[in-house]
Amino acid sequence: MDTRAEAHVLLSGGPLAAGVARRFVRAGMAEWARLALPGAESLGESLLYDALIVTSELVTNAVVHAGTDVELLCRLEPAGHSAGAPAGTGGAGGIVIEVSDHHPARPLRDEAAHPPYPVARPYGLDRPHGGAEYGRGLRLVAALSDAWGITYRTGVKTVWARLPVDRTPTAEQGAEAYDDARPDHGEGGTEQPAPWPGRNVERDQGWLNHGALSFLAEASDLLAGQLDEDLVAALAGQLLVPRLADWCAVWLEDEGMGWRGTEGISVTGPRLARVWHVSENRIEELRRALEKDPPRLPDSVRSRAVPVPWPADALSERDATGAAFAYRLIAGGRPLGTLVIGRAGIDVFPDEVTGLVEDLSRRVALAIGAARQYARQATISRVLQRGLLPGAVAEIPGMRSALVYEPCDQGGPSGDFYDLFPAGDGRWCFALGDVQGKGPEAAVVIGLARPWLRLLAREGYQVGETLDRLNQLLLDDATEAADAAARALVKAGGTGLETDEGPQNRFLSLLYGELVPFGGGVRCTLASAGHPLPLLLHPDGGVRIAAEPQTLLGVIEDNAYTSETFELHPGDILLGVTDGVTERRSGPDMFDDGDGLAAALSGCAGLCADLVAERIRRLVHEFGEGPPDDDMALLVLQAE
Repeated sequence: MDTRAEAHVLLSGGPLAAGVARRFVRAGMAEWARLALPGAESLGESLLYDALIVTSELVTNAVVHAGTDVELLCRLEPAGHSAGAPAGTGGAGGIVIEVSDHHPARPLRDEAAHPPYPVARPYGLDRPHGGAEYGRGLRLVAALSDAWGITYRTGVKTVWARLPVDRTPTAEQGAEAYDDARPDHGEGGTEQPAPWPGRNVERDQGWLNHGALSFLAEASDLLAGQLDEDLVAALAGQLLVPRLADWCAVWLEDEGMGWRGTEGISVTGPRLARVWHVSENRIEELRRALEKDPPRLPDSVRSRAVPVPWPADALSERDATGAAFAYRLIAGGRPLGTLVIGRAGIDVFPDEVTGLVEDLSRRVALAIGAARQYARQATISRVLQRGLLPGAVAEIPGMRSALVYEPCDQGGPSGDFYDLFPAGDGRWCFALGDVQGKGPEAAVVIGLARPWLRLLAREGYQVGETLDRLNQLLLDDATEAADAAARALVKAGGTGLETDEGPQNRFLSLLYGELVPFGGGVRCTLASAGHPLPLLLHPDGGVRIAAEPQTLLGVIEDNAYTSETFELHPGDILLGVTDGVTERRSGPDMFDDGDGLAAALSGCAGLCADLVAERIRRLVHEFGEGPPDDDMALLVLQAE
């Protein structure tokens, strides 16, 4: 293949990388068409748009992974070329886009602390609320490509995609189309937009006839997994521009206010969540113009297209006229916002386009509604979680303490809890518990257990007595819940209550203890009720079990719990953990098999409490290949 049909550039790993990459691809394809290189006669306008979308996806994903420079290569393949993409493809001509990352072993950086670019994260790597959903953007790449893949060389990871030709214009037509697409770095160095899809009615109709259904199917799949309404709005923009519109904007209603007024107009005004334009240098100016005059649609309008004013002042002279339509976003009967699309150089959108966008707007509304529902649930869970855990951990004279608390599900209440609090009369108490199950059921048990532990301790009850009373409390509460469920079942005529919807036995494993500092150390009295047994580390590296096993709380009526007392001298360390530590898996093996936890703790001799906690946490994470699949908590108490 002629070497002139291959273009290569090094991109810095910053927020502008995708835009630079798109301009580079536009310029390269325009140059190939102008030079009439072998294969350039197959270039078409639709191929340009698809190439820009694929380039944006691959570059953005690579930048997020690498956090540094990446390489972009764009190659023109004439029909019948045998070399093809890195994996080897032939047949019809097309464009091959390769993006290479020279740091393939580097872990994905923390997007919460270092967002990859300012407006929206790439939906292929979106991880809102801790959800690990990788590869969603590659579905769009796969939909536009006839082949794609990932290749590895020493120190290099390359993601490539091959886009086939979609029509066969003459060389003169190709050169004319791509002359308009080339970036103009004249006054101000601003980029001229690519040819508008609205200026090619034949292309519109052809794509609508053959690609509309697959477009909606792909859009539904991409939208379905989004759990953040702003990311849904961002994705809507990327789906619509430039495929169906020159620009689009999404307004979102404030969920608390909704639409109000005699004509269904929001009193406080909607929020402009997303603006997207085929020419990126127009986005901010268009945003400012749209913010001044948001669409006002009457309540009688549902999801159909409604003409709105054209923002001529925010666009270039060549786009002084055009058509803009607004769609209300409604899900579950609730207005959620408005979607507006615009095309320059036309008086009215084709009916096929407005109908397709109306279908898409319904899917966008459903995705926004689902994202808001998830956000409400996540907010409730976070508030509930904060209420179930202490606001601060008490400082104990003569002791250092360190805590690790890692709930597996960041979006819901954990089954693990902890507490360390003063009990009066020179006493401090600590608790480390694990409730059977997670979510609301676990929250109910923790909401009972933690305040009762504090109350009983401050009333002067000893360790064993406290567990006795907490055990009875859990049994009484479970009985009351069962009685209430039985009454509801009878009231319903004996139907409608499935067995697995009834009350759960409220079992609780708990390590609970009391600490009393004295002149030579700290006196510790503790008991373990169905909990992983605490370990005591001496300064010489010796480790022993510090309690005897006893029954779970909430299982046996009138069970009598006993406690054990010992002294912690300077340098002694007491370690308590939940089963998320001891039962961490690596294949068939668990972390505590063969006294693995005791061996890990023995290696911590000479370390302070904070370093012991961090080392155990790190060893637990490193033991398995993936992230932990259970809540994890550990408490370290060290006598000074």
